[in-house]
Amino acid sequence: MAKQVGWIGLGRMGEAMVKRLLKAGFGASVWNRTRSKAEPLAEYGAEIVRHKTDLAGCEVVFTMVSTTDDLKEVLFAEGGLVTGTTRPRLVVDSSSISQEGSAEIRARLEALGVDYLCAPVSGNAKVAKAGKLLIVASGPRALYEKAQPYLAAMGRKAMWVGEGELARIWKIAHNTMFGVVIQNLCEITVLAEKAGIPRHVFLESINDSVLGSMYTRYKTPVLTNLSFDQVTFTPRLLLKDMDLGMGAAKAYGVAMPAAAATRESVARMVGRGYDQIDFAVLLQETARDAGLELKPENVQVDDGLAS
Repeated sequence: MAKQVGWIGLGRMGEAMVKRLLKAGFGASVWNRTRSKAEPLAEYGAEIVRHKTDLAGCEVVFTMVSTTDDLKEVLFAEGGLVTGTTRPRLVVDSSSISQEGSAEIRARLEALGVDYLCAPVSGNAKVAKAGKLLIVASGPRALYEKAQPYLAAMGRKAMWVGEGELARIWKIAHNTMFGVVIQNLCEITVLAEKAGIPRHVFLESINDSVLGSMYTRYKTPVLTNLSFDQVTFTPRLLLKDMDLGMGAAKAYGVAMPAAAATRESVARMVGRGYDQIDFAVLLQETARDAGLELKPENVQVDDGLAS
């Protein structure tokens, strides 16, 4: 197992995951399109490289980017990771991309003699920082076993779900539910508040009921105090994932009426210009549709992520 890994993509998630690797004693050489976002990691022991090809000598390189096209660019475009004569032995991708795009990337990498493992995650940057990600992988089982020590360092649990791109289907299904749950959680929270139940009291009761989850609990502080500037995931990224979910539903012949309605709700937020703000701003929009103007409750609420 290589102690020094490569990493491409240092957004909120990538940065948090690299820090977990470094904390676990692994070395990491990292590249990000905006170098200034990578430089703070030097304090934690990461090597900051200037070019993606500088990572080609690493045995294992992780990628965490926004879209299928972004992944193709960092791998195959001019100056891409695998465009030189030296290439990594294994690329592990944790991005949220389509099944079809992933299959194309796998074929192109394998034609170059580079192995490929899909390893998307469940959780946001706060969950990653707390070491509580679930990482779900697909591809050859032997590659999963090879990558498992790195995956274990970044999360609370890693799972292998099968060959090929099955982890992409898992992630698409996961994020589709992610959207549907926040839609319904916002609706019932507005209902309860308009009827007279304080928002933080209602959310606490849901968290402690059979319906509560890590997800509902870690979103509770944001929903209580309307701190949407603490961005974990934007409406535009959620819309991308909802569209992937609806595309998969069409491909497999599965009716998803709740997801379809949620997709339109998220699209409306994007159309209204919500961009660099947390997707939980949906609560505010739902309240306005109900004739309710929300105010921060300024209550300290546990997000459930403390070790």
